[in-house]
Amino acid sequence: MREGVLAGGAPYLEFGAGSPLVVFRSVLPDSANPTGFARWAEVRSLKPLAERFTVLTVGRRPGLRPGVTMADLAAHHAEELRQRFDRPVDVLGVSTAGCLALQFAVDHPGLVRRLVIGAAGTRLGEEGRRVQRRYADLLAAGRHRAAAMALAPTVADSLPGRALLAGLLGLASGRPADPDGMVAMLRAEDAFDIEDRLGEIIAPTLVIAGSQDALYPLELAERLADKTRRGDLKVYPGRRHHTVMSDRRFTKDVFEFLL
Repeated sequence: MREGVLAGGAPYLEFGAGSPLVVFRSVLPDSANPTGFARWAEVRSLKPLAERFTVLTVGRRPGLRPGVTMADLAAHHAEELRQRFDRPVDVLGVSTAGCLALQFAVDHPGLVRRLVIGAAGTRLGEEGRRVQRRYADLLAAGRHRAAAMALAPTVADSLPGRALLAGLLGLASGRPADPDGMVAMLRAEDAFDIEDRLGEIIAPTLVIAGSQDALYPLELAERLADKTRRGDLKVYPGRRHHTVMSDRRFTKDVFEFLL
């Protein structure tokens, strides 16, 4: 395990062996590399891929301010990866980071060999936008427990299930170390809509979607795969937004696509 900070200030973890696979990190409570359980969870989720790739997980730069866009975030990563690698690399992004990876592939096509997008689409769905705006608003107001509870509709269907989950999320949540950066990245995702530019993605693209994703409905993933020049879609029946990457088929599908 190696860790450090890239030239532009973004933190990274690096592990495994093989050709590089850059994983854009999704929205976390801190801009720094995760520690403790959060680090264990990140490494565990990517460890199967590290058997054949050198996985480089890259977080957001510290100090993000309101008004930052996905194009700005993609430009940050482009600046850093140009200095890190002398050739195009494989890029993977899930959820918010999936949107970022799409923006990156559109704006900086020469840096991407192959692209994997999980639990994301051309834009947020209507329900996803409603839930996420509520979440971001509560974070911005300093109400981190209420913000965590607001995510329950994306994970459970029934009202009793949502109520129970909301309570558990509220109890388990801690105060974010970098709430401003979280909110800035979430606002960038809220404004994100890449559909009109999908034809500009020249890298072969694998889209992996859950059929029950409340944030990015399946139709958005289907449009993404259809309008990308060389897009392929894998659908995991019954999977929700937060369980796409944990599906046992995920690693196999990524391997078959990248190797």
